[in-house]
Amino acid sequence: MDIEIIVGSTLGSAEYVADELEALLKDDHQVKIHLNAEFSELNPSAFWLICSSTHGAGDVPDNLQPFFQHLLEQQPDLSMVSYSVVAIGSSSYDTFCGAGKDLDQQMEKLGAKSLKPRLEIDVDLEPVPEEPAALWLKSWKNELI
Repeated sequence: MDIEIIVGSTLGSAEYVADELEALLKDDHQVKIHLNAEFSELNPSAFWLICSSTHGAGDVPDNLQPFFQHLLEQQPDLSMVSYSVVAIGSSSYDTFCGAGKDLDQQMEKLGAKSLKPRLEIDVDLEPVPEEPAALWLKSWKNELI
């Protein structure tokens, strides 16, 4: 199965998580990381793994804003897409994992099928967010056919 890893990162933590997940998947799958995801470049028949930190007041990071705005404004039919979200944030903020939650809700609203519930990583408790992300993926990656 082809896998598109879509990254929203401000300080690099989501990018590190994406790199770790790619390493776990690349032996069995064709994996492509998108640091500046262009909707038109994504394969709708691939599995979309969205890794996003939260920026500012619960916002999607700048590098993922064009992708998110496309989803909001164009409302594409994503009924052929299966996906999962890794959301990274700090529980010291009221908007904990706000970007990941917003992305997840918008994907679902547009008909995409969530393969696994959203993983929320609290960097206040998990200073190395790659570790819980790797454990999460290892627990179900064999389901990707």
